[in-house]
Amino acid sequence: MRSTSAGPLEGLRVIEMGQLIAGPFCGQILGDLGAEVIKLEQPGTGDPLREWGRTRPQGESLWWSVVGRNKKSVTVNLRTPEGQAIARTLISRSDIVVENFRPGTLERWGMGYDRLSADNPGLILARVSGFGQSGPYSSRAGYGSIGEAMGGLRYVVGDPSTPPSRVGISIGDTLAAVFAAIGTLGAVYERTRSGRGQVVDSAIYEAVLGIMESIVPEWVISGYQRERSGAILPNVAPSNVYPTADGGWVLIAANQNTVFARLAEAMGTPELATDPRFSTHGARGERQEQLDALVGEFTVQHDARALEELLLAHSVPVGKIYRPEDMLSDEHFIARKSIITTPHPTLGEVPMQNTFPRLSRTDGAVRWPGPKLSEHTEEILTTVGEFTRDTIDAFRADGTI
Repeated sequence: MRSTSAGPLEGLRVIEMGQLIAGPFCGQILGDLGAEVIKLEQPGTGDPLREWGRTRPQGESLWWSVVGRNKKSVTVNLRTPEGQAIARTLISRSDIVVENFRPGTLERWGMGYDRLSADNPGLILARVSGFGQSGPYSSRAGYGSIGEAMGGLRYVVGDPSTPPSRVGISIGDTLAAVFAAIGTLGAVYERTRSGRGQVVDSAIYEAVLGIMESIVPEWVISGYQRERSGAILPNVAPSNVYPTADGGWVLIAANQNTVFARLAEAMGTPELATDPRFSTHGARGERQEQLDALVGEFTVQHDARALEELLLAHSVPVGKIYRPEDMLSDEHFIARKSIITTPHPTLGEVPMQNTFPRLSRTDGAVRWPGPKLSEHTEEILTTVGEFTRDTIDAFRADGTI
């Protein structure tokens, strides 16, 4: 049963500065968990992500509706002394700042951590960048694609007959954001003991490196370099994508001895489980291509749905290769509310992924989609900044907001 709470981070205030994905996705995570996220954007233009996406129905970015969700938009020109003063005021009354500018930018704007923490000793500053806040590469422009390349991911993605490929999403940026969110939550917990904040330094290349399993010790100790292997893991079989009679694809993962025996039974060839060529994990790995061909000859005789039902009846891990249309009709997605809809002022009900992971008592929620540019400027400057109306009008008149 879904909780009706505002989320476990209710009561925390986050100032988000930065744009696109690496920083804002961290803000999205914190907002999904109930924090008040105030996004500072450039007047007139806002976050460039507002213009991103292959389709923009009625001029609205669907990408922004997801990454900008649960946030309040305040426009302020951070490149002016007046705008910087507004930001420092809001930050002095907040718990967390998330930013993904090039290292040194905040310092040039008079918002280095030393200065911010002097006004707010408990402040946590989450900094997401391509190469981190220190080291010889720290001043380089950092993009997710470069971090994916240098962190080791690009080299192992794709078919061995082609150059290194990319994953179809901005995985380097989102990984750095996830690690930034984890570090931020760790700093929030530590603050309950010390009363002090700290800097969370999340580098894209290190976030990618962090998920690369054992590639480093494999190379150093064994001299083994992982290579691109397409849809398989070398020497792990059968575990691959297989064709179906209706032109679809299913993924079957039956490399464990007991599971392979169940797959062999489902295929009508139970003797494969005791055949010396395939009876052990090592033997199946040595004959991976041959075994995959046998499994493919079996799967292509069945439609995807019938094949899935047959294998599930034999407790063989199997799953269709889903696209959005499959997700929207899947009974499990529906039962768990993995995809929800949220009202949008222009587009009506917009479907998007729910908040994850699930918490049993204080679950997160999607409260609204990405807001209009400057939608909350007056509200936040009045309630959080405690600026007078005359001052706000003056800010607006000179282009500060």
